Amino acid sequence: MQPTVYPPETLRRIAIYDLDRTITRAPTWTPFLLHAVLRHAPWRLALLPVVLGAAALKGAGLIHRDRLKQVMHRAALGTLSPARAERLAADWLVRFGPAQIRRKARAQIAADRAAGYRIVVATAAYRFYAEAIARDIAADALIATATAIDSRGHLLPRIAGGNCYGPAKRAMIEAWLAAEGIDRAAAYVRVYSDHVSDVPSFDWADEAIAVNPHAALRRVAAKRGWRIVDWND
Repeated sequence: MQPTVYPPETLRRIAIYDLDRTITRAPTWTPFLLHAVLRHAPWRLALLPVVLGAAALKGAGLIHRDRLKQVMHRAALGTLSPARAERLAADWLVRFGPAQIRRKARAQIAADRAAGYRIVVATAAYRFYAEAIARDIAADALIATATAIDSRGHLLPRIAGGNCYGPAKRAMIEAWLAAEGIDRAAAYVRVYSDHVSDVPSFDWADEAIAVNPHAALRRVAAKRGWRIVDWND
């Protein structure tokens, strides 16, 4: 296990946090959808067989994870106005956040901020509901999966610009850095995640921290000497 690293004072410090099972104890997408359906549109439960069928196809390797995500979005939410999406996310977070946002994640975010790090959440979750958590933890920026937008500005059940997952997440982080005018050579980046899909981002970072890693990431972290931390509490 590697010790804590202290970067040179001349470098801009950026701490990038995965969301599901890193900041939160549990995944966020399904709980958010269940909240939206049960409290705001119970008639959409009639579309559950569609979702289960798509999940079975994903499990059999017949459709991609992105397609399953879009099917779930269409069945549970349909097309959303930005205002309705914001209300759903805020209402959901009131119930989800207190139990599911890790106390140790909040503590590490506070410690990183005190050490001069800019706090960034990078997640495959859709931006329209991940923003609620990003605001709750006072993140400085959010890099997330976007939805397509129609001519009225409403959110469509279709991914726009790629799912922020695996290699695509790393590319989106690099694009964000460039958009912010931050020279990678002049920045010190640490990345926190629980999942092996974030190895591309770990490889790119100056410091990789595996948070409650699942078995595949734990093996990679042990082999490469990445720091492993326990945020269970």
